[in-house]
Amino acid sequence: MTTFVDRVVLHVRAGDGGHGCVSIHREKFKPFGGPDGGDGGHGGEVTLVVDPGVHTLLDFHFRPHVKAENGKGGQGSDRDGANGANLELRVPDGTVVQTAEGELVADLVGAGSRVVIARGGRGGRGNAALANTHRKAPGFAELGEPGTTADIVLEIKSVADVGLVGFPSAGKSSLISVLSAARPKIADYPFTTLVPNLGVVRADDHVFTMADVPGLIPGAAQGKGLGLEFLRHIERTAVLVHVIDTATMEPGRDPVSDIDAIEYELGAYGGLEDRPRLVVLNKIDVPDGRELASMVRSDIEARGLRVFEVSAATREGLRELTYALAEQVEQCRAATPPPERTRIVIRPEAVDDVGFTVERDAEEVYVVRGVRPERWVRQTNFDNDEAVGYLADRLARIGVEEALAKAGAEPGCTVRIGTREFDWQPTVYAGADFVPGSRGSDYRVEGGPNRVSATDRKAMRKARRVRPEQESAGQAPEGAGAEDGEPVDVDIDDWDE
Repeated sequence: MTTFVDRVVLHVRAGDGGHGCVSIHREKFKPFGGPDGGDGGHGGEVTLVVDPGVHTLLDFHFRPHVKAENGKGGQGSDRDGANGANLELRVPDGTVVQTAEGELVADLVGAGSRVVIARGGRGGRGNAALANTHRKAPGFAELGEPGTTADIVLEIKSVADVGLVGFPSAGKSSLISVLSAARPKIADYPFTTLVPNLGVVRADDHVFTMADVPGLIPGAAQGKGLGLEFLRHIERTAVLVHVIDTATMEPGRDPVSDIDAIEYELGAYGGLEDRPRLVVLNKIDVPDGRELASMVRSDIEARGLRVFEVSAATREGLRELTYALAEQVEQCRAATPPPERTRIVIRPEAVDDVGFTVERDAEEVYVVRGVRPERWVRQTNFDNDEAVGYLADRLARIGVEEALAKAGAEPGCTVRIGTREFDWQPTVYAGADFVPGSRGSDYRVEGGPNRVSATDRKAMRKARRVRPEQESAGQAPEGAGAEDGEPVDVDIDDWDE
C-alpha cells in the first residue's frame, strides 16, 4: 500500500556555475598567441512540473535534499564548459509551493504547469572574454556564481469537483467506492480514512471527480483530530456534500446537529461559504436509519438544502444522487469564467535607477546592495590582484565609488558587498585607460606608484610618436609639449620603448 504524503519541506539547491579559464595560446614559433581561456558553463536549475501520474509527495518525504548539476569549467583553446543539466521534479496536480516563511510562490494546477524554484549560477568568463584594448592578456578569469538555495514547502490541495464532508464513519469512503472505481480502506471505527480518497464518477456524458475529507470532529479547524491536516483538500471543490450517518448510536448526535457541527468547522476554516451544498442521509438500509431520515428530511429541506436518502450498501438512491451531483457540477463549471492566459508584465527599470544602494549600518559599515555588485563580488578571485583591480574598475564605472563618497565614506572605512568586506581606497580606480603590468598583478592593489595624471599620459603617448628625423634633431612632434611647433629638449632615455 502506498503511503499518502501531502506536505513536505524540500531543500533545493541549483547548480553552481563553472569557473572561467586562464590560458595563453602557445605554439611553435608563437609562444605568446594571446588569451584563449573559455567561459564556464551555467549551473542547472531546479523546476517543479505537474505530472498527472503523480499523486503523492512520498518521494520527497524520504529524499528531501535535491541538487541540480554544476556547470563545467572552461578550458584553453577557447573551449567553453558545458552547462549543468536542469533538474525537473514531478509533483501532483494541485500542489501549492510556499517559502519556509509561508509566502506563496506558485499554485500548480493543470498538467504541465511548472515553476523554477532555484536558479542556476552563471558561469564565469574566461580571460579571452575579458580581454580588451587596454588589458590585452588578462591574467585572471571570473569564478562561477553559486546556485541559489531555498527551503520550499510543498502542499497538496486535491483538485476535485465534489467534496464529501462529515463525521468519522459516516460512510464517505463507502460512497466513493460505489460511485467510482476507487477502492479506499473501509472499516467500522473512527478515523478509518487517514488520507483523502479521490474517485472519478460518470453520469452519462458527464464526468466529475469526488474527494472525501478524513473525519471532521468539533474543533477540527483549530487542529483537533485530523481535520486541520485535510481541510485544505476541499478548498478547490465546487460542491460540498454533507454525508450524514442516520444509524449512529452515539448519544447526543442526530442529523441536524451533525450538519450544524460540520458547518461550524467549515465556517471557522473559512473560504467555503459560497460553495453549494447537498445533504446525503446515508445508511437507510438500517431500519432505524430510514425512520430517522424521514423524520429530519423536512427540517433540513427547510434550510434550503437538497436532501437525498441513500444506502451505500444496497445502492439505493445512488442514481438520483449521481445525476444531481453532475447537474450541480455542470452549473458551477458554466458559471466559472474560463481562465485567462497569464499576462507577461514587463517592468523596465527607471531611468534614474543606478541598480544599487549604499547604506550605513549600526556598526559604521557602508553596505552596498545590488544585483550586479553582489554578483561581481561572488565571481571575483580575491587571491589574484589583477582580478581585484578589475572589480574595482567595474564598481567605479557604475558609480559605487561616487555613491560611497556622497554617503560620507572616507579612505579606510569598511565597505561590505554581499559577504565580503573591504577597506575602501578610492584611489584604486584608475579609469578606462589603465594599463596593467604583469599578468595577475595590479600595482594599485599592491600599493605601487601613484596613478599618472591624464596630462602626463597624454604627453607620453605623443612622445611615442616622435619621427626618426625628430629623434636625431632632439625635437618632439608638434603638440607634444611644445607650443607653436617650436623644438624642445627631449630626453630619449625617458621615452617608453
